Amino acid sequence: MKKAFLSAAAIVATLALPGSPAVAQTNEITIGITVTTTGPAAALGIPERNSLDFVPKEIGGVPIKIIVLDDGGDPTTATTNARRFVTESKADIIMGSSTTPPTVAVSTVANEAGIPHFGLAPLPINEARMKWSVAMPQPIPIMGKVLYEHMKAHGIKTVGYIGYSDSYGDLWVNDFKTQAVPMGLTMVTEERYARPDTSVAGQVLKLVAANPDAILVGASGTAAALPQSALRERGYKGLIYQTHGAASMDFIRIAGAAAEGVIMASGPVMSPETQPDSALTKKPGLALNTAYEAKYGANSRSQFAGHSYDAFEVLKRVVPVALKKAKPGTPEFREAIRLALMSEKEIAASQGVYNFTEKDRYGLDDRSRIILTVKDGKYVPAK
Repeated sequence: MKKAFLSAAAIVATLALPGSPAVAQTNEITIGITVTTTGPAAALGIPERNSLDFVPKEIGGVPIKIIVLDDGGDPTTATTNARRFVTESKADIIMGSSTTPPTVAVSTVANEAGIPHFGLAPLPINEARMKWSVAMPQPIPIMGKVLYEHMKAHGIKTVGYIGYSDSYGDLWVNDFKTQAVPMGLTMVTEERYARPDTSVAGQVLKLVAANPDAILVGASGTAAALPQSALRERGYKGLIYQTHGAASMDFIRIAGAAAEGVIMASGPVMSPETQPDSALTKKPGLALNTAYEAKYGANSRSQFAGHSYDAFEVLKRVVPVALKKAKPGTPEFREAIRLALMSEKEIAASQGVYNFTEKDRYGLDDRSRIILTVKDGKYVPAK
């Protein structure tokens, strides 16, 4: 496990452990971030870590201290990291993780400790996670709807599904049943695979045999390219739809020619150049992509970089509000952050415009989505 300090700490004050009567104020805001920079989901976590190069070093005149830990995509490790942020780092804010299962684990710790938590992957937010957690990625229903509408517009009636055998895959299956079925679409077969799998041959044979009009892939990162490639290799000619978890240049790199013609839901950060000047997401999207590609190379942009970058765009709005009420390092400051997340509106970021509420912990609307296809090895708007 690697630990990185991304900004110099002026003075690390000793805080009381949760439940202790004495709590010391600090002259900096500590943010603990657990992401997946090794393992099968590293294609998500590495851009999330890289984008931290371009976030503010101070907000409201207060220095930001960022601590980054790798969880390898493992919920147990993510839990350990989150607890270290609480007990050792005395974090004011926690972010992470890169995929759904470890994000759920981090949310549980944050809500137990009473610390604001920014999820960097979609997560089911129930009563136990609602008070202190918000999610930066687009919620499944918003991204699913644009895909189902595209299917309907192109005469698709039957859909095969292949997705992760975990909570992320469950989210997509449940959303299809909730939204797509009432629209007249039918899921004729459902196949699953594990994130570390290197072959989906058996699942693909069943999908091809079912011969649906289209196939929906509920996966993320480079592992989303596995069924994409296998389906084309087995001769499947229908439309293949990918969820926003696959929206990165790595997907094209891994899938190669098989990526051509894919229909993909995405956040607007993947194509801010094609947005109208009136779009609130255009300016932050261009700012992130310009900085990111200058350092990491042309066409290195990633939707996942936008998730962590946007968390700081939100903090630029809410931290100054919270600082008027309390000092960092105190429960009062954490509570002030939580309340400011609910009170601040129309927070523009690269992936959407955030309006969090007590009941809506995603805070996004249709401005947070676009639909892309791949043509000649590049993402372009889909028709």
